[in-house]
Amino acid sequence: MQPRLILDKKEFKWKDFFFQWEWMLVLIFILVNVINANLSPYYLDYYNLRDATMAFLDKAFIVLPMVFVMILADIDISVASTVALSSVVMADLYQMGVPMGLAMVICLATGAICGWVNGLLIVKFKELSAVIVTLITMILYRGIAYIILKDQAAGDFPEWFNFLGWGYIGGIPFILVVFTVFAVIFGLLLHKTTFGRAVYAIGSNPVASRFSGVQVDKIKIIVFTMTGLMAAVAALFLTSKMGSTRPNIAMMYELEVIAMAALGGVSTAGGKGRMIGAVLAIFLIGLLRYGLGLINVPAQTQLIIIGLLLIVAVMIPNLNIRGLFRKTHS
Repeated sequence: MQPRLILDKKEFKWKDFFFQWEWMLVLIFILVNVINANLSPYYLDYYNLRDATMAFLDKAFIVLPMVFVMILADIDISVASTVALSSVVMADLYQMGVPMGLAMVICLATGAICGWVNGLLIVKFKELSAVIVTLITMILYRGIAYIILKDQAAGDFPEWFNFLGWGYIGGIPFILVVFTVFAVIFGLLLHKTTFGRAVYAIGSNPVASRFSGVQVDKIKIIVFTMTGLMAAVAALFLTSKMGSTRPNIAMMYELEVIAMAALGGVSTAGGKGRMIGAVLAIFLIGLLRYGLGLINVPAQTQLIIIGLLLIVAVMIPNLNIRGLFRKTHS
């Protein structure tokens, strides 16, 4: 009788490696850049491409934790309202005489508290879906922002605060440097730690995970708190770029963030997705917007084009042509 071998790792196959969703994104990314370069002679200008990242990377900070949320088979549609509330709290405190550094810390704390409240409500009221809970808090957080500032704007921040949104380090936008650091940290957290493996397990089967000893509720609260914190980080950069804030900032950010994560191959059903795919999707959509803007395509038309891209991207893996371009997990 032949001995039975049980492998602890899946055998590496080049075919499986190249026919992954991330490679499909790379092909789309190259295609978008080729088309944009042919449509506008200014597209491939180094300085234009470098500065274009400043236009979309503020919302990209929220995509990173949203990957965790969606892998858990949850969703958070309150992130845009969290951005607004965190920004408004920071601006209002600064106008009241609080030092800007302390106001920024309180901004981050505000976002983290908003996320913690979301996570706590979701685990305490399990009969309510994350969509319902975060829909409620989306209205609540935006409403509080309006109570604080009403319909007014707040600004007059210190000169050094502008560096967050418009500064450079060694000729590279500061926001790009910070985003790269966060992307590496979140990627390692998701793919190289016990916490990340627990997130995948919960998204695949929360009941089995709970019986296996995984602290499902604790992990969900941590993930949603992390999402609120990163929404506050986005608030810092967005407020810096704008030079002021209002209660209606970051409108529709939640849809763009979820769209970027979904295009990156993160399944809304949970248990599947990679951080690299989400990062590729961020730059794909961001540079597509930049290229369309160079040829004066109206914003409404840009939304239609991006929507069509999302539909095609979602359809391709479901065609299951010989099993190619699978959306992968851990």
